[in-house]
Amino acid sequence: MAKSSTTLDWCIVRLGEDHNWWVDEVSDPVRWDVDGLSIVDPRQVDHLIELVEPMRDYGFDQDIMEAAFIAFRIERDLGEGRIRLRRFKDSFFESDEKLFILADVIDEENGPYADLLDHITRCRVKMLNDLFDFAAKLTVDEVEDEIREEQNASFIEGKAIHTFEELTGILDYMPAGWDADEDASEKSNADEPDDDLPELDEEEEERLKNDESLKWDDEEGGEGSEDEKSGEDKDAADEDGDKTDGGDRPKRRSRGKH
Repeated sequence: MAKSSTTLDWCIVRLGEDHNWWVDEVSDPVRWDVDGLSIVDPRQVDHLIELVEPMRDYGFDQDIMEAAFIAFRIERDLGEGRIRLRRFKDSFFESDEKLFILADVIDEENGPYADLLDHITRCRVKMLNDLFDFAAKLTVDEVEDEIREEQNASFIEGKAIHTFEELTGILDYMPAGWDADEDASEKSNADEPDDDLPELDEEEEERLKNDESLKWDDEEGGEGSEDEKSGEDKDAADEDGDKTDGGDRPKRRSRGKH
């Protein structure tokens, strides 16, 4: 059976406030409703291709993804953030051109794009179960339910879900709590010595060790604070009739600053 999208030869797209591209006009307005119709830009196409690459070992079929999209090349810039695109019939996986791709959503329930969503979800679940030691194996139904719940929240807020966001929501999916490795890495880095502190040679280290101004306790191991000792010294000096000037007292030097 011929694809329902064969009559779509061109489209006009605009750059939205969210920095994603959305369709304004199509060559087949009878079959295609452009209200909230998103299109994937060249930068996003490259990113999606990178994300699906590691899933080839888990059954990813490139043909299923190619069948789910209609590719377009840039025909001309219309100004004011609008571009006219012309149909591109070769593989967008193999092409070096900067291409836009439009999901074939004529049949949202059983069309090629719906098949792609199911396919990459199964591949993603298979890959995660292989790479991570989950207490219980992930299932496709669990992943689909969680993703659908997030999408429903967006619908309630009146937000249209862009095709790129829908796909990356699956291709980047991780179960809740499985980003703990990042926290562990940060904690490990916090426990490491601070490489920014200056290194001291043996002579400088010995000089600091014998510097009386850096000693907190008296020679007999007393635990009084420096302020308390200063007060005691001042009282003793006053009793002897001597005048002391706080400015003559050596100041404590900050470590690591020379």
